[in-house]
Amino acid sequence: MSKPLSFYRSYFLSKTMSFLRRRNGTDSSKTRVADPNIEKDGADNDDKKKDQYKMPQRRNYGSKKWSCWDNCCWFIGFICSIWWFCLFLYNTMPDSIPQFVTMAITGPLPDPPGVKLRKEGLTANHPVVLVPGVVTGGLELWEGRHCAEGLLGKRLWGGSFGEFYKRPLCWLEHISLDNGTGFDPPGIRVRPVTGLVAADYFATGYFVWAVVIANLAHIGYEEKSLYMAAYDWRLSFQNTEIRDQSLTRIKSNIELLVATHGGKKVVVLPHSMGVQYFLHFMKWVETPAPRGGGGGPDWCAKHIKAIMNIGAPFLGSPKSIALHFSIEVRDIAALRAQAPGLLDKDVLGLQTFKHLMRMFRTWDATFSMIPKGGETIWGGLDWSPETETVNNSAKKGTDNSTRNTGGNGNICDTKGVNYGRLISFSKDWAETHSSKIERVDFKHVAKGDKLTNSSNCDIWLEYHEMGNRAIKAVADHKVYTAGSILDLLHYVAPKLMARGASHFSYGIADDLDDPKYDQYKYWSNPLETKLPNAPDMEIYSLYGVGLPTERGYIYKVAPPSDCSIPFQIDTSVDGDSEDSCLKGGVFSGDGDETVPIISAGFMCAKGWRGKTRFNPSGIRTYNREYKHAPPANLLEGRGTQSGSHVDLLGNFALIEDVLRVAAGATGEDIGGDRVYSDILKWSERINIKL
Repeated sequence: MSKPLSFYRSYFLSKTMSFLRRRNGTDSSKTRVADPNIEKDGADNDDKKKDQYKMPQRRNYGSKKWSCWDNCCWFIGFICSIWWFCLFLYNTMPDSIPQFVTMAITGPLPDPPGVKLRKEGLTANHPVVLVPGVVTGGLELWEGRHCAEGLLGKRLWGGSFGEFYKRPLCWLEHISLDNGTGFDPPGIRVRPVTGLVAADYFATGYFVWAVVIANLAHIGYEEKSLYMAAYDWRLSFQNTEIRDQSLTRIKSNIELLVATHGGKKVVVLPHSMGVQYFLHFMKWVETPAPRGGGGGPDWCAKHIKAIMNIGAPFLGSPKSIALHFSIEVRDIAALRAQAPGLLDKDVLGLQTFKHLMRMFRTWDATFSMIPKGGETIWGGLDWSPETETVNNSAKKGTDNSTRNTGGNGNICDTKGVNYGRLISFSKDWAETHSSKIERVDFKHVAKGDKLTNSSNCDIWLEYHEMGNRAIKAVADHKVYTAGSILDLLHYVAPKLMARGASHFSYGIADDLDDPKYDQYKYWSNPLETKLPNAPDMEIYSLYGVGLPTERGYIYKVAPPSDCSIPFQIDTSVDGDSEDSCLKGGVFSGDGDETVPIISAGFMCAKGWRGKTRFNPSGIRTYNREYKHAPPANLLEGRGTQSGSHVDLLGNFALIEDVLRVAAGATGEDIGGDRVYSDILKWSERINIKL
């Protein structure tokens, strides 16, 4: 017979109470001692038992010392917490708060150029075409290897670069081109992002064209009157047409802009390498099909009002030599010197420098940046346009050195500097007169003694096939000018340069009417091609001055090692004075940190000025220089008066010039030439047939 529910309830309660009494030491099954002395002894024993268990724990806990590992973890956690908190505040605060704080500290901000000119009554007039330069345009994935699963349609270049951190080797494989063909490797398709978002920002918060676009919008421009001529900046210029029909798209879009704006011609704004790309386009568009666009000899005259070249490397940049030779520039070399060997070692499977060199050497468009014009433009063993002649022991009693006085005062003291020597192996050879230099003819030195274990190199570079004799011969040549630098690159990287030489040329044409110059490899070199027959068109060169810009390098041979890059910039070498142009193994001249003034300014100052054989129709040219001024404080960001190569796109004075021309002004209306440097004097020193 089942027991009633009340029985189970009573049983459960009794057991529970019994358990609680035992926990409290008051079990009813035991009799409490009434003697107070016994009770006191029991209490003392209980206290001792408690102390026995508690005191050691407290003593151990209180005496524990933090290790270095604990400190590091705490510090990293603290920094990450602060970072994420600041990021949270930045993303949640209203957009007006940073501006309010800035105004409270610095006072009222000046009106942006677009707002200022709108108040003057300027409005949108001519449609505008933007041509981005190297590395600033976004690239996205359309087909990839298994390691890139989930990235279809997402950016591999530009934006957040998140995939670079997650899977670096996979990213390098997809962003590199095929060494043989110059196109995508089999099974990979990476294509340029289209639209204004292709190059408005390079990464979050780092503007490229965004400031220019915003100011154009202030005077009435919108997407239907703006066109971003995006292209895959890794490919050679002609290959962008072969693979993506990029040149045809530019031609069609410019024709559409002119047709939809009542026949008003476009104003073109190329930046950096985009300047050379658009030079190539102008020759291509007028060349008969199928070699060119078939637009006819008057296409540019009908469709282009002005070309406002920004940070133009018309004649290349010495930086490209260092990048092709040792994948270094000034900042990278300085980092390498601060952490010797770190970037060369196999850290977490990443041989950083060798991966970067392999990737960079697959980007054919970078060949367009190698200096053009040889010693005629860049100087020889004992002269350069910026210093004319060099004071040395062979010319006693003469001192024609000058102080390079660019946009923001004295850049450096050029006394004894010969910029014509683009690469020197030691400071002594950079300064010694040419009559005292005995150089080895490295071109005939065999490369038979390959470096040991070169066949086992994980990252293949052509340096692996040189051998110690060839490396020594390169260093024993001692000095390289713009006339011998091509021989050097052909020797150390013959397969690389064979591909580059099929797409680009670096000389000066003797006869521009020679039929050979109708070949596309000459079209981006302004010294080997003619400007179009468009006398009403205007060409501007807008560039920054007042910043130390790489002009030459002192190299050393790195310690022998398997699978290594054998040449490095010698960062231990400095000039003899504090304001010397030689610092950290790099000779600096005036420019915008990337492009020297000679490259940016010569063509508009002399090569194209008036009717010349390079400019037979007499297109008007203007040089507009912008003095560099750093931001007054951190709240100004990258500054509104910067002359730096990319930051120049945020320079208010430059943007105002662009907006006035887009609204209908001519070069004379905005003041003609504005020159702070010695470009006119330097150009006169360059002896070239015009």
